[in-house]
Amino acid sequence: MSLIISNIALHYITRTGENSDVQVTFGPDQVEITPRIENFVDSLHNIYNGKGSKAYGHFSEEPTPSDHKNFIELITDYLDESEPFNDFSKKSTALLKLELEKYDIEENGYLVFCHYEYMGGRYLLVAVIPVSEHYSVDGDLTISANKHLDTSKLQLAARIDLFDFQQNAEGNRYISFIKGRAGRKISDFFLDFLCCQEGLDAKEQTHTLVKAVEDFVSVNQLDANEKQETRKELLSYCKDQKASAQDVSIKELGNVISKEGSEQDFYSFCQENDYPLEESFPHEQAIVNKVTKYSGYGAGISISFERSHFGQDVVYNAANDSLTIYKIPPNLKEQLLKLLQDEDRAAQTSQPFE
Repeated sequence: MSLIISNIALHYITRTGENSDVQVTFGPDQVEITPRIENFVDSLHNIYNGKGSKAYGHFSEEPTPSDHKNFIELITDYLDESEPFNDFSKKSTALLKLELEKYDIEENGYLVFCHYEYMGGRYLLVAVIPVSEHYSVDGDLTISANKHLDTSKLQLAARIDLFDFQQNAEGNRYISFIKGRAGRKISDFFLDFLCCQEGLDAKEQTHTLVKAVEDFVSVNQLDANEKQETRKELLSYCKDQKASAQDVSIKELGNVISKEGSEQDFYSFCQENDYPLEESFPHEQAIVNKVTKYSGYGAGISISFERSHFGQDVVYNAANDSLTIYKIPPNLKEQLLKLLQDEDRAAQTSQPFE
């Protein structure tokens, strides 16, 4: 396992009604790093990485004045080793309690603080993990209910890149967080608690990247197959970066998609045309997934085809809003022929005798 845990703390925070008090139960002062804890953090790390709706930001330059130390001050004290991890986690939990009390919402879950290393990076993950009930039956068919951490429903979570924060405090993306939540925005209290504000727009960066690649293949006058191959190379590279939780690098991508005989490589092309792209950035995989295919669903119809077929094997007529598909896939053709045969037999059976 390439994940190394430095410190972890677990506390419980709950509010059972809109007007009730927020209750906090602090966990043990020291959590032993056992294989079970390592597996739990590894699972949490992978679940967080797999969340597609993440945004990126940084600590606020002007945090709201308070009688207490804010989260920026607390984490700085911890990283400077002037505050033990457990004290940092407890004081931070108290801050979250204060923020939650400003809102008339329920919240129940375990608040996890975990400082760990992964693939050379150092991170602090802060997450509220929901609690769900599960049921079990013993040999006497007695049903019992127990509670468990429901990591699959993780929504309130943020991760701080500690190396980036300490070496580039003026940056705009050393904090990532899950963006959006059913019924409310995560920023209502969780981002306020972290003193975090949005910075880099990963979605906008990814849209710009896709446009730059499309412009690149057009300027270099690649044929249809070469264009599609370049899009597939972009897709493959981005998938690999996402799987390893690494940023997209324009230079690295340039080495992947630049073609022999082209007037310039992709990296130089981006620089010369002043695309508003960072040298490297976290991307939105859902946007990149669309570069090689068109797809849509509605009214019981689902259609998906590779982009290279558009205008040739798949033709759209905007005048009458129709789509003509040539070269029907063999498995679909077989189903359609069978359907026609069944309809013919049904029509013959239903004809009245003379």
